[in-house]
Amino acid sequence: MWGRFRFLVVGVVAGWTVFQGLPITAQQVITIPNSATANFRDPSGNLLNTNSNQTTVTATISQGGLEIIKTADRAAAEPGDTVAYRLVVRNTGTVPLTNIQVTDTLPLGIKFLRKSQRATLTTDNTTVSVGLSAPTENGSTIVFNYPRLEARQVLTITYGALLSPDAIRGSGRNIAIATGVTPAGTVISSNSSSFVVQIRPGILSDCGTILGRVFVDKNFDGEQQPGEPGVPNAVIYFDDGNRVVTDANGLFSLPYALPGYRTGTLDTTSLPGYTLAPNRYRIEGNSQSRLVKLAPGGMVRMNFAVTPTFKEGQR
Repeated sequence: MWGRFRFLVVGVVAGWTVFQGLPITAQQVITIPNSATANFRDPSGNLLNTNSNQTTVTATISQGGLEIIKTADRAAAEPGDTVAYRLVVRNTGTVPLTNIQVTDTLPLGIKFLRKSQRATLTTDNTTVSVGLSAPTENGSTIVFNYPRLEARQVLTITYGALLSPDAIRGSGRNIAIATGVTPAGTVISSNSSSFVVQIRPGILSDCGTILGRVFVDKNFDGEQQPGEPGVPNAVIYFDDGNRVVTDANGLFSLPYALPGYRTGTLDTTSLPGYTLAPNRYRIEGNSQSRLVKLAPGGMVRMNFAVTPTFKEGQR
């Protein structure tokens, strides 16, 4: 089906139709008529045409326009690095815009560095530094505000962001968009612009370490106190199939464990003469299993308390 558009089209650029010969005012409303024609073949093979009804689209044309471009000072970074982002906001229209808001959504593990924001304003090839208040922060979204942007002026915002270990699990892509208000009170939006920083693990990795000890709990509080020795040769099984054995001091470790919720279970058959110690303070301490949350590149502790099955002084 092909449509016949009854207005003068002089070109199509990046998906936008360019009109010519329309006298545009600040807020002009135009009506665009449209009809369509379809062709088909009947059972005899004849080519037939049919015309649709005509429909119209009402559009409001404004002289205001915004464009945003986002870049950074590096294409790749690793946890612990600082990335300097740049947001270039251009008023492409012919009227001033007020209440400029630039919204930037950062990916997982990339944190805005407070008081790092800077701004410049370019007018007719002249660039000056301007004041920029601290942005509002809502989780990973930061919003910069600027009072007024004249026609053809360019506002450039730069700020720093720090990569945390969580950045390894993120996409490294953040998206920015700008809005402004025309003299007629209409809110207009810019294109959305994104930038991707390739996240390298560096000295950190996505994996973490689980540390723990199997010990004799004499006062049944679930915590090792002085005089409560570790138990050697105890076996712990993990949810990913790993198996570890405690050393002479009852200590064990599981390096390169995948992050997330990890479960370890004490094999009581590996400890003849011992059983799980009752915990007087935490119900979950009475289980053979322990559940921990391991952050990427992090470390957590997983302890098991046991008690002898025999009583001292008796044979």
